[in-house]
Amino acid sequence: MQQPPHPREETKPADMFTLMEGETSARDVLEQMILERSLADDREAFMVADLGEVVKKHWHFQKVLPRVKPFYSVKCNDSKEVIQILAKLGTSFDCASKGELELVLGQGVSPDRIIYANPCKQLTHIKYAASSGVKMMTFDCEEELAKVAQCHPTARMLLRIKTDDSESSGHLSSKFGAPVETCRHLLKEAKQLGIAVVGVSFHVGSSSKNLPSFTQAIEDAHVVFQTGIELGHQMQVLDIGGGFPGREDDLPSFEEIGAVVTSGLCMHFPEGCGVEIIAEPGRFYVTSAFTAALSVIAKKNIVENCGNNSTRKRIMYYLNDGIFGSFNFLLFEENHLKPLVMHKACLAQPLYPSTLWGQTLDGNDKIIDNVALPELQIGDWLVFQNMGAYSVSTTTLFNAFTAMPIYFLLHRDAWTALGAPGTPFMD
Repeated sequence: MQQPPHPREETKPADMFTLMEGETSARDVLEQMILERSLADDREAFMVADLGEVVKKHWHFQKVLPRVKPFYSVKCNDSKEVIQILAKLGTSFDCASKGELELVLGQGVSPDRIIYANPCKQLTHIKYAASSGVKMMTFDCEEELAKVAQCHPTARMLLRIKTDDSESSGHLSSKFGAPVETCRHLLKEAKQLGIAVVGVSFHVGSSSKNLPSFTQAIEDAHVVFQTGIELGHQMQVLDIGGGFPGREDDLPSFEEIGAVVTSGLCMHFPEGCGVEIIAEPGRFYVTSAFTAALSVIAKKNIVENCGNNSTRKRIMYYLNDGIFGSFNFLLFEENHLKPLVMHKACLAQPLYPSTLWGQTLDGNDKIIDNVALPELQIGDWLVFQNMGAYSVSTTTLFNAFTAMPIYFLLHRDAWTALGAPGTPFMD
């Protein structure tokens, strides 16, 4: 097994990831790194990212939704290495700011593979998109059309419509999306301003539990399409948004969502209708690829009175990352974390109700409450899987704690399958 590369802050363009050989897995690399760091008394938190998982997810997306062209949602995980591997796979990109546009364009992605999918854009960012050749953008109100007419009159706009996101973990329609009944007016306004509206976009919210919301959104999009055509717009693109699940145990599954989406498309946007179908998957691609390793930096034993002269022990552990770091996503979605104990000697011990805290001085910096764990000692390791979505991209520097380093891995078989030569990113 090759030694892991330096963290991404120190990488060189030709050394963005380590190629794993033979039967070596990302889990093998992580366990070896924990062993070596423990022997060296270096217990700083770190992440391992298996880019092969990203490759597998891309192939799976194409299998389940073969008509849908993925535009990866950069905000979900803006690691340059992820962008590079997806660019090599031919994926397009969903950007929400000038910074994200610069990141993606900087990897050699052509502007026609980018949608600037933020309905509320800053003027200078619109001007940057125009100067960079990025034309496809979204809007949901008159005011946004006026800005685009001023700064980017050759843009190709998608009208974002409101959806039912009541059963999702991320409610977006309270902030974005035009009600269907207002779309005729907006399409007329665009026509008067000379702005080309080429399609419709929607987003049913992150990790939506409501499958019929996809069906209704596609039906609503079809109504708006017909209105646009009636008013003289060349309606060519349907963007079905993102929020697709990234964990294997998520319900509904990606396959179930894919079946509902496919059925809706067959009914309202059948093959051969001339409409390009795109989507904005984020967490689907990266959630399972990233694993975090944290160590216990402090602990407290709490004796609780249970009545009837009985007590029980509860333990509070303090880890070297938390809500203001890579666990920021816990502030806005359900907690599905299941910490894995890496100190094997304690696995047969009794379990205690435990609370896992982050390292900052903020009282809200709580990772998990009331999880059953064997008693850990300072320096023991906990591993958290499925850490790829909204972790890296939302990390803060609160209390001057720095982001944990990430070690990027890819199995040689996966690299070969991409049709690439032996040296990463040197073709």
